[in-house]
Amino acid sequence: MVVVGAGSWGTAFACHLRDNGHDVTLAARDPEQAEEMNRTGRNPRYATQARLDGIAAATVGSARVDDAELVVVAVPSRVFGDVVARLPGDSPLLSLSKGLDPATGQRLSSLVSGRPVAVLSGPNIADEIVRGLPAAAVVASGDLELAVRLQVAVHSVLFRVYVSDDVVGVELCAAAKNVIALAAGGADGLSLGDNSKAALVARGLAEMRRLAESAGARPDTFAGLAGMGDLIVTCWSPSGRNRRAGELIARGARPDEAAAEIGMVVEGLTTAPVLRDLAHRLEIEVPITEGVCAVLEGAPLTDLVTSLMSRAPTTE
Repeated sequence: MVVVGAGSWGTAFACHLRDNGHDVTLAARDPEQAEEMNRTGRNPRYATQARLDGIAAATVGSARVDDAELVVVAVPSRVFGDVVARLPGDSPLLSLSKGLDPATGQRLSSLVSGRPVAVLSGPNIADEIVRGLPAAAVVASGDLELAVRLQVAVHSVLFRVYVSDDVVGVELCAAAKNVIALAAGGADGLSLGDNSKAALVARGLAEMRRLAESAGARPDTFAGLAGMGDLIVTCWSPSGRNRRAGELIARGARPDEAAAEIGMVVEGLTTAPVLRDLAHRLEIEVPITEGVCAVLEGAPLTDLVTSLMSRAPTTE
């Protein structure tokens, strides 16, 4: 198996696959990073505590992708389309990336052609996976036979995997929860309290559901791991990049400064305007997403709070 993308989640997932008995190659973009992983058995940049014993490191261009049993892609959404377009062969592809394509607004799995595709999502903080703490995820594919094969390959006593055929719902949940987490981090940064944060997250879930249902997703997906599960951990975990970025922005940082301080990709910053544009096309109200976009474009975060609290009362 080849894991393309040697960031935190790609590294953690490669370790999980190895522990499940698979032969794994971890492919990095940077040759120096790949060389260092082979030399030291550690990723020098991400998930540095993970031991890479038994995992071969390579560059994306040199990894034996064409004859791999499975290709796992864990790269930022902004480069996902380019990366998968250059992968040789027709092996099944499992996407771990969470976002939308910023160039087209499409779901990431729709950019994959010429090979079977599935997506995996859920409340999966990479650091906890590396530490061997229990977690769960959902693998979704329009090909249920593929989804079940991947479930068998990935499932373990520490990483419980469920199967779904709602690819639309799982991918849109994975994208939208990062935007809501930016707002939740903003609530933390402004010290608005647990009541307001819980209300924001609950209404964020309703916003996610409206949007994804209009795109053809199933309602039950939002009560599951890809929806509520991932939203909760992303909005509350101290390790959540998007929550942390929102907190930093609330305390005066520009979005680019927040991303630089975190030192890793903050998907919500890329996804927010793409998700807003999708909502416009579907004619769906997404006030939290609209407000997050306004803040990213320079509006005071307090204006978002005021606009949300000043909306006309309605039914739930």
